[in-house]
Amino acid sequence: MSEKLKVAIIGCGARGKLSFGAMLKDREDCEVTALHDTNIVRLKHMSGYLGGRTYTNLDEMLDKEELDCAIITTPDAEHERCAVKALDHGVNVLIDKPLATTAKGCQNVIDAMKRSGKTAMIGFNLRHNPVLKKMKEIIDEGVLGKIFLIENREFYDGGRTYMSRWNGVKSYSGGLWNHKGSHDFDIFNWYLGFPKPVKVACFAAMNVFRPENIPFKLEKDIPVGPGCSCCYYGKNGICKDAHPEKGEMWNEEAVREDGYRKDSCMYMSDLSTHDNGFAIVEYANGAKACHMECFVCGFSERIYTIAGDRATAQMSLHKRTIRITDRWTKETVTYELPEAQGGHGGADPLLLESFIRAVKGETENLSTLEQGMLSTSIAEAAERSRELGQVIKL
Repeated sequence: MSEKLKVAIIGCGARGKLSFGAMLKDREDCEVTALHDTNIVRLKHMSGYLGGRTYTNLDEMLDKEELDCAIITTPDAEHERCAVKALDHGVNVLIDKPLATTAKGCQNVIDAMKRSGKTAMIGFNLRHNPVLKKMKEIIDEGVLGKIFLIENREFYDGGRTYMSRWNGVKSYSGGLWNHKGSHDFDIFNWYLGFPKPVKVACFAAMNVFRPENIPFKLEKDIPVGPGCSCCYYGKNGICKDAHPEKGEMWNEEAVREDGYRKDSCMYMSDLSTHDNGFAIVEYANGAKACHMECFVCGFSERIYTIAGDRATAQMSLHKRTIRITDRWTKETVTYELPEAQGGHGGADPLLLESFIRAVKGETENLSTLEQGMLSTSIAEAAERSRELGQVIKL
């Protein structure tokens, strides 16, 4: 292994640039030497920012480059293919969550990891959030006793990210229970000690972001969309949901390359997932968990309740508070954590650091592919439950 780790970024979108790219640029022990994307406009922009040789063909990059690591930040449906190829070329990989869009896809990546003997980590950055880490310490100390119930409610301001990009199309993301919920299912699994999930039920729908719910009056012969940056109603302040995307990576030249817009109209896009719902999980040890997602609101927050037979915890991720209430004495202990630097509440830098240290052999892999498969399995079952209207047994 070279003195500086030679790193490739596979997938040159916002996550590849603004999260991992920006962090790698500031590290002295890593060098981004190669970039892969199928959109040449974004690829050139990324190279101008980070340096590195550019490739539109992944096989060519893996054949030509001597890489220590690859960070995969493509749309979720490409995670499996890219990870398997990189591992089969002897490259350590960090796969931004989720691991894949199906449990079978996850198993294929696990098999490739075993063949290669390389480090493969799943990018569950929420595990590195200081608030959630503190809660894990409290649980491991036995303060709550035996946990039998967990619920969290996630509110996302306006839904702009997930309803305007590829994330809202199931063929790209595996559905939002996978793309978004895989974070939360993993936290449930992590807090409970990774018991086997046995049943999943889901109630979800697209209630708001539909053409008939456009929240303004249309003018004659003036259509909506296709993107906020080119929409009459968006450019003239008529649509309150408008969020025009700016910058070279998402301009009309980039759109002409592959047709992809990052600011597609939330009401007129070909969405195939939900804008609100509940997913419920039952585990073999009797514990139950419920994850709520709501993308139609004017604020962002993650709120957790964790019930044990000794105490109950209530937690706010955005307010960075944890409140523990004893079951019998009713006494309450409150933790207020300071704001951390870095993306996702300070989690992203710690995620990257844990991967680099695992590749160097300094620490163990803290987010295994098997754990990633467990999360995706729950998400896949939730999507199937919604589709069939049935409880799914795992």
